[in-house]
Amino acid sequence: MGRWWDDPEAHLLQHLGLGSLLYVFVLAFLLWLLIKPLGPQDWSYQGVLTFVALTSPPALLYAIPVERFLDLDTARQINVWFLAFVAAWRVGLLAFYLRRLARLPWYSVIVATLLPLTVIVSVLTALNLERAVFDVMGGLREEGTAGDQAYGVLMGLTLLSVLLVGPLLLVYVVTWYAQRSKSSS
Repeated sequence: MGRWWDDPEAHLLQHLGLGSLLYVFVLAFLLWLLIKPLGPQDWSYQGVLTFVALTSPPALLYAIPVERFLDLDTARQINVWFLAFVAAWRVGLLAFYLRRLARLPWYSVIVATLLPLTVIVSVLTALNLERAVFDVMGGLREEGTAGDQAYGVLMGLTLLSVLLVGPLLLVYVVTWYAQRSKSSS
């Protein structure tokens, strides 16, 4: 929601944050659905929805209009660092949630944490949307080459995601099968 506050070209629904609100419900559903086969304990959509909603407050960093009091290059770098901090915070909390509250074993936590990330990045790449999403999330709205270094990091993450999605899916299926066999006996 905050990433649109200072954008004069944003639509009313963007200013109101309805896209961010929808994102919370959709992401919670996808995480709940993807992780359920791995056998988490006390696993409910309501619990996952609450967790995802509670990871949102650090995103207020996106609302800081650093481009208003810093030069474009510095503002872009700071926005990218804000994005990196918020993303790392959320991924770390997801791993903590899966280990402590869902009581998944460490190998399932790794798969359940990385697989959604790699699938999302791979789908965005397949749809050729990764740079647009990165620009919006990082507050990089203006033209120029000041963000080229950040784009290089994005491309590295995209390549890593595309390379990891297959092995992670394989480990996911093996883990799911082992969990299913364990539940049957």
